[in-house]
Amino acid sequence: WVQLVESGGGSVQSGGSLRLSCAASGFTYSNYCMGWFRQTPGEERVQVASIDNDHPGSTQYAASVRGRFTISQDKAKNLVYLQMNDLKPEDTAMYYCAAENKVTEADFCSKRSDFFGDWGQGTQVTVSS
Repeated sequence: WVQLVESGGGSVQSGGSLRLSCAASGFTYSNYCMGWFRQTPGEERVQVASIDNDHPGSTQYAASVRGRFTISQDKAKNLVYLQMNDLKPEDTAMYYCAAENKVTEADFCSKRSDFFGDWGQGTQVTVSS
């Protein structure tokens, strides 16, 4: 079965950086996307970034993080990263790695959490002002 394990969260001051990692295993999907989502208490889980495994240059970002966050992957090591720079207190959240099984290679990655069927346990990011 698919297993996703996040790491790299922690506490940092405003303006600082963190790099989250997601170790993926057990994939049997032919075509898939990887995404990073975040969630704060009482709020919905929202996507911050995604990357198309079939087209690694195809990435998308939430407007709130564009230019500060970068998603990337190391296919050989089955790792997905989220480099987060210039962190702000509003970036404080639980961050989750997720996988979306695409129907075809041509499909775009979804921004919706309900399209992603596999999830990690999450890693907490706390940014203080």
